[in-house]
Amino acid sequence: MERTLVLLKPDAVQRRIVGRIISRFEDKGLKIVGMKLMKVTQQLAERHYEEHREKPFFSELVSFITSSPIVAMVVEGPGAIEEVRKLMGKTNPRDAAPGTIRGDFGLSITMNLVHGSDSPASAAQEIPIFFSEGEILEYSTADAPWLGG
Repeated sequence: MERTLVLLKPDAVQRRIVGRIISRFEDKGLKIVGMKLMKVTQQLAERHYEEHREKPFFSELVSFITSSPIVAMVVEGPGAIEEVRKLMGKTNPRDAAPGTIRGDFGLSITMNLVHGSDSPASAAQEIPIFFSEGEILEYSTADAPWLGG
């Protein structure tokens, strides 16, 4: 079973659409195994965006993610990384298809509502930045036999 990190960014929290976004993942059959509302510190933001440190938009990313609370989640399911990325849509909401989270709700490339790990390696690196092992739960769901989980 594959796991991925999902962050509902400050714009999702500020616009009060967290529940609508989470329902899209659950409606797809993905399972939330970790979730918390949190304020991202400067240090945590810099660690998360480390790969972008030398890029001109690094400070904008850090400033935005630390501006308001986020909802951090670990989502699990068969092909979870690819499924989450499909549900999110392209990074730039202007290019994201209708029916995707960013296509339906996104406002700009910075305020694009949601982050999801882009590969198994990224997920393995990102999840421990936001969650300790004890914060990720194992449980069965009633529909697991039908959804393959």
